[in-house]
Amino acid sequence: MAIAPNTTFVSSNVLTAAQMNALPFGICALTTNTTSDSTITSEEVQITGSSFTAIANRYYKITYYEPDANAGNGYFTLRIRLTNISGTVLQTCYESSTAGQDHAIPCIYIGTLTAGSTNVVGTAQMSSGTGIMARGATIVAYLLVEDIGPA
Repeated sequence: MAIAPNTTFVSSNVLTAAQMNALPFGICALTTNTTSDSTITSEEVQITGSSFTAIANRYYKITYYEPDANAGNGYFTLRIRLTNISGTVLQTCYESSTAGQDHAIPCIYIGTLTAGSTNVVGTAQMSSGTGIMARGATIVAYLLVEDIGPA
């Protein structure tokens, strides 16, 4: 853990700016997708993206989540990238399935980022054949960026 938890607060203690800055800042960006996609092939495609302003020396948790994916007899590769589909890969996740079986796929990155305007994207790719990602009003894919505290 980068910071020691506050365990010695007592009545009449004053909360300082440094202590407040040591807390997580919470959600920085959220993008959702409720449109199904039945054309995921061996060509990597961008599914979703979010922009936010990163702060130096802080940890970020980036979650790309697909709620209902069927890769047939192959496997999906999900990636979290900086900037766009050809940007730096932050995290790669794999999920395989047997024909007829659907799986939820979480892909999570935790780390620091360069300060300034930042764009992160979630991409998907099939090993072979065509995969299906079912989505809807209550089956929501998302890309969530959270500030989880100082590095």
